[in-house]
Amino acid sequence: MPIRYIFKHLLMPPGCLLLLLLAGWWLRRRAPRLATLCFTLGLGGLWIMSLPVTVEWAARALESRAPVLQEERWAGLAEHAQAIVVLGAGREQADPAWGADQPSHIALERLRYASRIAKASGLPILTSGGLHFGKRPPSEARIGAELLERDIGVQVRWLEERSRTTWENAVFSAQMLKGEGITRIVLVTSAPHMPRSRWCFEQNGLEVITAPVGFIGVPNERPLGGWLPEAKAVWQSGMLLNEAAGLLIYPYVYP
Repeated sequence: MPIRYIFKHLLMPPGCLLLLLLAGWWLRRRAPRLATLCFTLGLGGLWIMSLPVTVEWAARALESRAPVLQEERWAGLAEHAQAIVVLGAGREQADPAWGADQPSHIALERLRYASRIAKASGLPILTSGGLHFGKRPPSEARIGAELLERDIGVQVRWLEERSRTTWENAVFSAQMLKGEGITRIVLVTSAPHMPRSRWCFEQNGLEVITAPVGFIGVPNERPLGGWLPEAKAVWQSGMLLNEAAGLLIYPYVYP
């Protein structure tokens, strides 16, 4: 897992763009023209990634494939689904305020949304997410379940604690649910992540009602229309690129 993690972050922006800048500096005397190209691509790529307007446009393309689950339908979901599956989204490690690992802000967003749907529909919840880098407990599923039960008052029926990827989220969750005769689910994850997640769960034999949350392809309403660079946009652009790459690669990696 760590080796794959390192290669992924070096090959995907902004890692590859920083490598281009490093290559440009190294080639500045040996091959000035090539160095200029590397600098141009590296700086240009970072500039584009840093623009909120880039995030808005790119997110719309992904999020348009994740239909919104309207609130007025929540109460009737028990007629169409048998369980809610909420996917993990990382953690904040050893937060001194809590004395333990806590869900990331994206995970909190997903858990809160899943809790609202569960309260309205009465459907049981499965939390999905493995150990930190596949080694250190507690699992993301357990962290999420503890938050739902202690802080929101929603019980979690199943914990899927083995997964390290979105595909494994689907594989192991499907195994647990199918073992109890459950084949129709409400899937809760971030809107940009939903197209890839839905594909994975459907490939593993589950019928999916999508419940995306955390849309970022909304009008940014910033000065100058989002054409000024922001640090947050760099992170969001990287996340969107990861999702786009996953949509292209997963069908070839996972038959």
